[in-house]
Amino acid sequence: MDELKKEIDRQIHFNRGKNLFHESAMLSMEFIKPGSDAFTRLAGLTDEQLTFLADYATQKSLEEFCRINQYYTFDPKATEELKEIYIQLLSAIRQQGGPDAASPQKHYENLRQWLLKTNPFAGVIYPDMDQELEPAHCHEYSAGLQLEILHLDISTLIEPILDIGCGKQGNLVQHLRSRGLEAYGIDRFSVEKPYLLRSGWFDYDYGVSHWGTVISHLGFSNHFVHHHLRNDGDYLKYAAIYMKILAALRPGGRFYYAPSLPFIEQWLDKDRFSVISHNDYPGQYGSAIIEKLSR
Repeated sequence: MDELKKEIDRQIHFNRGKNLFHESAMLSMEFIKPGSDAFTRLAGLTDEQLTFLADYATQKSLEEFCRINQYYTFDPKATEELKEIYIQLLSAIRQQGGPDAASPQKHYENLRQWLLKTNPFAGVIYPDMDQELEPAHCHEYSAGLQLEILHLDISTLIEPILDIGCGKQGNLVQHLRSRGLEAYGIDRFSVEKPYLLRSGWFDYDYGVSHWGTVISHLGFSNHFVHHHLRNDGDYLKYAAIYMKILAALRPGGRFYYAPSLPFIEQWLDKDRFSVISHNDYPGQYGSAIIEKLSR
């Protein structure tokens, strides 16, 4: 199975960054010749093993899409639909004996139609762009930088702590845990650890009055701003999650995030929440701290 996973990695890497919406996209998309006889082994796989590989290909493909555009969103239904595309592809290869028997044009057209369905804005912004797309500049920031920007004082943080969009490695979560704090993180591409959960912010159950501290640095609120400014943005969905996060705070708990969200912060009930705003870098984004009042 490891060889098959490596072959999937090679195929995705070969076509990485290619613009599915470019006028000549379907002509440039192809399967490369396998680096081993890995794909011939598909013939002997059970349906369960093939589904495992489809899961792997789905996850790697989602990572590649989000490498190009961090604002892509994929709910569980979209993920299952993508998985079905890979099940169909792998089943065709298994049945016919190798990737040469499968149609790359059909596969990539399926991906294009799926992306149009799940993220329609892609069909608006990408047709006029180059055949090769530059990835979005989306970094996993150091714990120290996040502490500074969010004005986090470790000595005053209330546990338990949740980092929303913690990054693949969960740098801040690991730093807080190294200091003896009960901290957890969620991210749609996080590594598997007992305190890191692979989940998107729309899918996670935050609970009610559970968290002492919630943190999000250039994650949730950044996407909220993006959808607030887009003509077709899903800002109401983000507003609903924002209120769920506040409901998940314990009395006295705080939600630290950057960038700030003045367009919704101004409407918070002042009898229930206090808002502290910071603008350390004029002309750039600010940060905010929302405290759930005890009274």
